Amino acid sequence: MYAFTYQRPKTVRQAAGLIAKNVDAKLLAGGQTLLPTMKQRLASPPAVIDLAKIEGLAGIERKGRTVVIGAMTKHADVGTSAIVREAIPALAALAENIGDPAVRNRGTIGGSVANNDPSADYPAACLALGATIVTNKRKIAADDFFQGMFTTALEEGEIIVKIAFPLPSKAAYAKFPNPASRYAMVGVFAAKRGSEVRLAVTGASSDGVFRWTAGEEALRGRFSPKSLEGLSVPADGMISDIHGSADYRAHLVGVMAKRAVTTAIGK
Repeated sequence: MYAFTYQRPKTVRQAAGLIAKNVDAKLLAGGQTLLPTMKQRLASPPAVIDLAKIEGLAGIERKGRTVVIGAMTKHADVGTSAIVREAIPALAALAENIGDPAVRNRGTIGGSVANNDPSADYPAACLALGATIVTNKRKIAADDFFQGMFTTALEEGEIIVKIAFPLPSKAAYAKFPNPASRYAMVGVFAAKRGSEVRLAVTGASSDGVFRWTAGEEALRGRFSPKSLEGLSVPADGMISDIHGSADYRAHLVGVMAKRAVTTAIGK
């Protein structure tokens, strides 16, 4: 690593003040992306601002028909939470299958959402469930938050403090994981709330997480995997690498979507 200044604020306000004074500094949540890139000298921020000791940034609570999760809540805590398991079991199942135990016990939901890796799991959950990302400055709908690979609506000095997930009537996440990293080669989160249906796809597109609108329209008539038969996602813009071609990933979107819907309806 290069030399850097390590800072550990006690409040969100202090953290925002530190990042405002040094726009090249980096916020440290779980460190699952930042620390490896620093070790590989792919990133060399002059300062690292650790959010770990800020009170109130971790925790899970249910407020009516919404589950609110603090940004510094670990993946493992989301996966084992009795509140999440009861209210949105699909979200708990997603968290339980992120990476490996070491990753799940260090990585945080806020860090994952802020990083917006194109193969991360949480962005699909946020988009499909119609979550609201709450920062120290404002509330941002998931549809407006994710803006492309590693790109979000966050502004300079803006810090995620919590994420609010409305409760769905039906939901499930199906992932085809890379056998080494456990990142999604393709993951599809299907959710139904009232008459609204959402399908969010991660791991497939070079532009990051997206909603499969054609699939959503088909499922509004009948929420069944059979409604997706005959539909396909164009391979244009899909990721193509040593793990799978663009055509392969486009095919997997349909397969994972059917699996997610099948699980959501309990068959």
